Amino acid sequence: MARVARLSHQPPRPGGCRPPQPGKGRGAGSNASGRYEKEQREPIDDGWSGSTVDAGAFNGAENEDRNGPPPLKTDVTIEHPKKIITYNKSPYVGFDRSINPYRGCEHGCIYCFARPTHAYMGLSPGLDFESKLFAKPSAQHLLEKELSDKNYRPRVVAMGTNTDPYQPVERKFRIMRGILETFARFRHPVTILTKAHLVTRDLDILAPMAEQNLTRAMISITTRDGALARSMEPRASAPAKRFDAIKKLAGAGVDVGVMTGPMIPGLNDDEMEAILEDAADAGATFSAYTILRLPLEVSPLFQEWLETYAPNRAKRIMRHIRDMNGGRDYDPHWSRGGEVKSAYALLIGQRFAAARARLGFDADRPSLDLSQFRVPQTVSGQMELFE
Repeated sequence: MARVARLSHQPPRPGGCRPPQPGKGRGAGSNASGRYEKEQREPIDDGWSGSTVDAGAFNGAENEDRNGPPPLKTDVTIEHPKKIITYNKSPYVGFDRSINPYRGCEHGCIYCFARPTHAYMGLSPGLDFESKLFAKPSAQHLLEKELSDKNYRPRVVAMGTNTDPYQPVERKFRIMRGILETFARFRHPVTILTKAHLVTRDLDILAPMAEQNLTRAMISITTRDGALARSMEPRASAPAKRFDAIKKLAGAGVDVGVMTGPMIPGLNDDEMEAILEDAADAGATFSAYTILRLPLEVSPLFQEWLETYAPNRAKRIMRHIRDMNGGRDYDPHWSRGGEVKSAYALLIGQRFAAARARLGFDADRPSLDLSQFRVPQTVSGQMELFE
């Protein structure tokens, strides 16, 4: 089982230089400027971050600075998009449309491939990505409008493909729940990928949709090790809670699978079979996996994290990743296009295929039903025409 070494237990690197340390409940240790910014920020250690002032020197509020700055708070900005369904023609994904209720993700997963999108907002893919969020409360209204368009043709909509729709702020905004209510009214098929136990809140919507073959869900589980998950995915549900989410979804009749990913060679890939087995025991009936991707700003952020939490394995892990990408930190044409070219990646794929077959995850399942889609009378007003 993978274990991690925390920075507080590690001596400073040569010259007193240590990798940036994430704040409590955060994944990234730095907040470098986005690639489109004219000015670039560089972190400088002023000596106060590790300050150990004598406990008797101050008291009360003044003593709050003894261990560095206070925890970074999450700030949410309301966004008013003109449309909510996003279409894509990517050859690397199995869907052509998706919805993202939020920009940024408070889960703070250090490996998140969506981090670079925050640069388009003039923000950092580092700490800004997980603390400066954008919510779209008009999503339910926009979805109703787009599904009602006479030119709309139904296809399965994927949720959770960029940022998690069930991240912590969803408890307050309930945007995802509104979206599901609309899909249920229109009898429109939808799939969900999430790391959050919060998905079980909406079983009253998902269970009837599943009975009509209109939905299925996948729970993403990267590790069974609570310590590793807490450092790598600081605000996502704990591994045990994710397995419980699978159990509750399956118990409610929702077809549920497990996403074992990302698999990080030399860090968590040794857990893949055990994760699949535990998921099967919880009620999962299908599975998938991904291997770590490090596009753009994700690579330096991930390497900072490696140097902090797994310094003895950092070089070996990055060597495996570069082998999988033709010598680069990330090359989608090499690692995702065509046949697998890396021996380690091929081995992971073979292990996954063997476990998948052994657990019965490779059985065929019917596609979600597109034929039931219709615009509700309360929206179309068709009944009034006959009256």
